Amino acid sequence: MPPPPPPAGPPGPVACWHLLVAAVVAAPRTLLASMAASPPMPPPMPAMPPPPPPPPPGSVSAAFVTCPSEKVAKDLARSLVEKRLAACVNILPHVTSVYTWKGKVEEDDEVLLMIKTRTSLVPQLTDFVRSAHPYEVAEVLALPVDQGNAPYLRWVHDATMAAPAPPPAP
Repeated sequence: MPPPPPPAGPPGPVACWHLLVAAVVAAPRTLLASMAASPPMPPPMPAMPPPPPPPPPGSVSAAFVTCPSEKVAKDLARSLVEKRLAACVNILPHVTSVYTWKGKVEEDDEVLLMIKTRTSLVPQLTDFVRSAHPYEVAEVLALPVDQGNAPYLRWVHDATMAAPAPPPAP
């Protein structure tokens, strides 16, 4: 014999319990029906290979060079990058330098280059700056980088690798 219909009026605690049980019992059937109607899941994406490790600490350096003008700074920066002696050169204009030169305290407006390179290239970079710089004694200071953003350090290392040899002349 079927259960009696619920009494009229707002549902009491027993009626609410009955509705909750009915919803819980129906939920798996509803979920299974919706899964059957859904398109299949795409295959998982292949795993990405791990990024290459960063270069060893100290194998990348930041070098600093002061220049008398923005033109000299831009020319040096471009040449360093083209020759792959630097991965990147930041040009910081309007630097005031106070220093002693030939027994006198001097003050000049200069432009500072911040150069990112491989530590092993610092001697070549220094030689190039000395040959192309207008100062009698060019400032070249290089500091090894012990820590940093690993992908950036890898890029600096890779961007300053020796350029491939040109093909032989015919």
